[in-house]
Amino acid sequence: MGRVHLFELEDQPWFPAVIRDAATAYLDVAGRVTGQTRKLLPKLREALDRSGERRIVDLCTGSGGPATLLVGALADDGVEVTAELTDLYPNRPALDRAVAAGGGRIRYRAEPTDATAVPAELSGVRTIFNALHHLRPPVARAVLANAARDRRAIAVFELVGRTPPMLLGMLLAPIFTLLLIPLARPVKASWLVFTYLIPIVPLVVLWDGIVSCLRVYSPAELERLVAEIDAPGYRWDIGHVPLGPGARATYLVGTPPAA
Repeated sequence: MGRVHLFELEDQPWFPAVIRDAATAYLDVAGRVTGQTRKLLPKLREALDRSGERRIVDLCTGSGGPATLLVGALADDGVEVTAELTDLYPNRPALDRAVAAGGGRIRYRAEPTDATAVPAELSGVRTIFNALHHLRPPVARAVLANAARDRRAIAVFELVGRTPPMLLGMLLAPIFTLLLIPLARPVKASWLVFTYLIPIVPLVVLWDGIVSCLRVYSPAELERLVAEIDAPGYRWDIGHVPLGPGARATYLVGTPPAA
């Protein structure tokens, strides 16, 4: 089955911010509770070690949850890394919460940041967590080409995909939303209203989750994207990370030649 670029509700400019923030909060909690985000750590560490960097520039960061979690996990392993969270439309309240939870290792850029034209002063390994699927192929290629042209490492991860187990698992997303939303910190009363009294959030998580699965680039599709990028010596590593029974993440790690 090829990639299908349907619309996600959270991408729409008219979509209510309170519902979007609640859905994002659920995804952050799910990443922590399931431990799946931590399974990306070895590949992220490879990008850091190959590039010699100890700073992450997180693109399309949303609420910054995965980057914040992994920076903390690296610190637990004795690897001190800082992260700069960036987005084309920065969600400042969510990013303020990420900074507060980051133990002094997290900051964010308040100015809009275009992932296809990252400012030169933002040095470090560029990361994209669960967001490349939002971009159509020409834009996704431009993001990767910008990193290669700037001789910056980039690590891209997607926790969902187009496998039948993942698509079927998404049918359970409304139930998990009901269970996990109260664990978000700080939880907002409006999130509880639109989860339990008017159950819009579970339905949004269900729809956007299925659409995300259908949008994710497969390793073969990522290979085709990077094949059109003129970057002599730049190394691309593309594949899957096992997450558990029937589940796997897709990754792309690009690194420039050693200086």
